Amino acid sequence: MKLSIIIVNYNVAQLLRDCLLSIRKYAGETQHEVIVIDNASTDASWGDLIPEFPEVHFIASQHNDGFAIANNKAIKAATGEYVLLLNPDTELEGYYMKEILDFADSQPNFGGLGVRMHDAKGVFLPESKRSVPDMFNSFEKLFTTFKRNTSKSYYRSDIAEDAVAEVEVVTGAFLLVKKDVYEKIGGLDETYFMYGEDIDLCYTLLRNGYKNYYYGKASLLHHKGESTIKDEVYLDRFYGAMQIFIDKYYKESKPVQYSFLKTGLKLRHKIEKIKLK
Repeated sequence: MKLSIIIVNYNVAQLLRDCLLSIRKYAGETQHEVIVIDNASTDASWGDLIPEFPEVHFIASQHNDGFAIANNKAIKAATGEYVLLLNPDTELEGYYMKEILDFADSQPNFGGLGVRMHDAKGVFLPESKRSVPDMFNSFEKLFTTFKRNTSKSYYRSDIAEDAVAEVEVVTGAFLLVKKDVYEKIGGLDETYFMYGEDIDLCYTLLRNGYKNYYYGKASLLHHKGESTIKDEVYLDRFYGAMQIFIDKYYKESKPVQYSFLKTGLKLRHKIEKIKLK
C-alpha cells in the first residue's frame, strides 16, 4: 500500500461525505486506503456514510480524546508507506496524489508536505506555508497586519502561492509524511488536544534532520471555520496549544523569547475573549 489517508471526524458528516467523494474521484490512480476515525461525535449521522463508502475503514472512538490521539490511533491501523493527515472539511481538487508522492520519493530526508489551500470563496489561506513561531514573527501574527516578505515571516509571503519550496511548517489539514518517519519521531504529541500539534510535528521533523515542503502546484478546498465554533472553549484550546509549544521548546533554552511570547499570548487571548462579549 502506497498511501493511507487518515481523517478525524467530529460532527461534520456532510463535509466528511464531500471529502470522501473527492478522494474517490481524484485519488484512484494511487494505491491507497482511507481510514476515518470518529472522535465520539454527538451527531451520529456519520454512521450513515458507512454503507455509502464500503471502501473506507471506519473506526468509532468511545471518547473524544483530541485530534492528536485520534490520528495516532488511526495510524496504528494504517498499512501505507505514506500517511496523509486530512481534515474532513477539505476536498481534493485534482489528480495530483501520484505527482505529490513521486515528488516525496525523490527528496532525500523527506519530512512533511502540504499543498496550496483556499477557502470556499477562492481566497488563499496563508497558513498553507509558515515558519516556526519565534519572538519576531509571532508578534507580527498576533498584533500587526503587516506582512514581511522574507523567509522569517510567520506566513511565508516570500514564496509564491503556486511555488514548490522548502518551508518549516505546513498545516495539519493536509500533511503528508512517511509512516516510518512519523513513528520514528513519535507521531503527534498527545499533550495537544487540538491546534498546534501540526506545528509541533513539523518542528520535530526539522529537529530530526528532515525537510518539509510546500507544494503549491496542487490545490485543496478547505472550508475553514465551518467545522469550528469560535467560542471561549475554542480560544482556550487554541491559545493553550500555543502555550504548550513555547513551554516545550523555549522555556528552558530561550528564556527571553519565552517571556515575550508568554506575555504576548496572554494579551492576545484576553483581547479575543473581549471581542466575544
